Amino acid sequence: MESHYYNVDINWENSRKGMMCSPELNRKNGVCIEVATPPEFPKGVEGIWSPEHLFVAAISGCLMTTFLAIAENSTLEFTSFSCRAKGKLETVDGKLMMSEVLLKPTVVIHEEKYREKAIRIIKKAEDACLITHSIKSKVTMEITIEVQPILIESK
Repeated sequence: MESHYYNVDINWENSRKGMMCSPELNRKNGVCIEVATPPEFPKGVEGIWSPEHLFVAAISGCLMTTFLAIAENSTLEFTSFSCRAKGKLETVDGKLMMSEVLLKPTVVIHEEKYREKAIRIIKKAEDACLITHSIKSKVTMEITIEVQPILIESK
């Protein structure tokens, strides 16, 4: 595969806040993300995306997009995919780092017979996630598969 580049521009606004944009994305929809120091740090700001949140989001988002590609190629019949993610920030060897990320993906399927296939695909997605390959944080998963049969109304 050839190299690809992803551009992000950030500009300080005030205090501990800035505006993060991507020239590729802004051409299409003009969306930028306000980013700030998290409230756990001095002068941190509540209610705004932090680099720590974006780090965890990148890992979770990569799991989802990789899962969707593999599920499509594997013709897995599923109703929904969601993922809760939690990153752990701690001091390791005297430096702050995101040491662990716990992913809790949930896939809803129509029939029990797809359970093992769904689990295999989530594990393949975790193994293939390029963001996870690019970091040194420990990434773990707790997989949930729910079965919700399709209800057919009788007349």
